[in-house]
Amino acid sequence: MNYTLLGKKLGMTQLYDGTVQVPVTVIQAGPCPVLQVKTVETDGYNAIQIGYETKKEKRASKAEQKHAKKNGAATPRAIREVRCDSAPEYNSGDVLDVTKFEEGQKIDIIGITKGRGFQGVMKRFNVKGGPASHGSMFHRRIGSIGLCQWPGHVFKNQKMPGRMGGRQRTVQNLKVVKIDPEKNLILVKGGIPGANGDTILVRSAIKGK
Repeated sequence: MNYTLLGKKLGMTQLYDGTVQVPVTVIQAGPCPVLQVKTVETDGYNAIQIGYETKKEKRASKAEQKHAKKNGAATPRAIREVRCDSAPEYNSGDVLDVTKFEEGQKIDIIGITKGRGFQGVMKRFNVKGGPASHGSMFHRRIGSIGLCQWPGHVFKNQKMPGRMGGRQRTVQNLKVVKIDPEKNLILVKGGIPGANGDTILVRSAIKGK
């Protein structure tokens, strides 16, 4: 199983690797209590359910409260299920933290991109657009989108204005620059999807060596 944690994007900063400036994203990952362990015998597949942070009891349903208390944990703010290739090596009540990650290793980050609302093709797909001169009358529009007599309709997957962002995206093989186990922080090279404060999933890279 790829080691996986739930975390939160805190923001970006920079570090110096010798004389080279490295842009890094600061992630608060874990601690994540294991809320449930699923196996092929009991559930038909192998997985573990992990939680992150806590929320007030009055904001949680009875089912959420009992599910957490049964495993000796406070009601988590976020819950995710992580599939395992074989029978999980963890038990309910175990706590996962950043100590399993190492500086220099590659990780994957899964998050929701920032929502940009309804946007035109120039911002959404980097379309060139028309001339900026006064007499053009064609500045930021999409232009021609199809043929007239044949096929008589707009081709599928034509790039057009629409909702931009707010989708799940995975960034693979990001390098871990630094780890702070005391504060549960991971500093990774480069940017990751989402706004500051968004919940993200951190896992060991599935393709990285």
